[in-house]
Amino acid sequence: MKILVTGGAGFIGSAVVRLAISRGHQVVNLDALTYAACLANVAEAAQSPLYAFEQADIRDRAALDRVFEAHKPDAVMHLAAESHVDRSIDGPGDFVETNITGTYQMLEAARKYWTAAGKPEGFRFHHISTDEVYGSLPADPAVMFTEDTAYDPRSPYSASKAASDHLVRAWAETYGLPVVLTNCSNNYGPYHFPEKLIPVVILNALAGKELPIYGDGSNVRDWLYVEDHADALLLVVQKGALGRSYNIGGENERSNLELVQTLCEILDGKRPRADGASYKDQITFVTDRPGHDARYAIDPSRIRDELGWRPSVTVEEGLERTVQWYLDNETWWRALQDRDGVGQRLGTGK
Repeated sequence: MKILVTGGAGFIGSAVVRLAISRGHQVVNLDALTYAACLANVAEAAQSPLYAFEQADIRDRAALDRVFEAHKPDAVMHLAAESHVDRSIDGPGDFVETNITGTYQMLEAARKYWTAAGKPEGFRFHHISTDEVYGSLPADPAVMFTEDTAYDPRSPYSASKAASDHLVRAWAETYGLPVVLTNCSNNYGPYHFPEKLIPVVILNALAGKELPIYGDGSNVRDWLYVEDHADALLLVVQKGALGRSYNIGGENERSNLELVQTLCEILDGKRPRADGASYKDQITFVTDRPGHDARYAIDPSRIRDELGWRPSVTVEEGLERTVQWYLDNETWWRALQDRDGVGQRLGTGK
């Protein structure tokens, strides 16, 4: 299969690219190379004759038409998006432009290509989204997001992703475009851009800085190891039912405070502080993010029952792997720390 992956130099997109190439798929990586992209994420895959790269913005329709015509993909995996909630609070316009307008342009370019090719039966447009479109859950562990949960986005980021989901469904209903959709829980793992919670904690700990936790740290997230997510995405693009959406979760709920404490314990064992104290001493509670959702949790029954997929990595194992990866790859993350806004507190709403 030849797959056009948008955002393939980003965190999740690069995991998809690496795994797809390793499984013998041809991959066209389309990325605008904005601040959170890094071609080092796919350096090994780029050595393969199965790999091609196109630098293009998903809002640029002419560039998209050219890429479709030149490469003639069998499927699209649309991951390109602005994704940092704090940045969306400070600058919502970028999220509207990329996540909504960009998705519209991708759908129209894909529809033109698919129609001109005679509407091949095997073509798929796979839209990758987030569980944040569903809003916030109560603490009751029996209550989880399903594919039928009503949308209730509460940040500019989640609202822009919800809008893009609706566009994809509309293009399927109105134009017959063959689509599948997935909504995932919080990803983590190697190559995670160093403005997100887990890499911030690891790198701040190593630097002797405060480990900031929003509010009282009680906000709960379901954590999905990025390589497990890539595996699920490749399964859905090949075997998912047309028009169907699948929620992909890690089955690993943790509060932010529990997560940070676990990271500190791992670092205490792998890279002890010179003074013998625990990294937990660096934990600091800071003013909460505006509109901070209390809890996300995914019910993964559909993808498990229909496609036979379950996550293979527990959060304890995944965090161990992630911490070790950052310890082993200082050159990678140091090169990214000077980029715009990285390491600064964003999204205060002021």
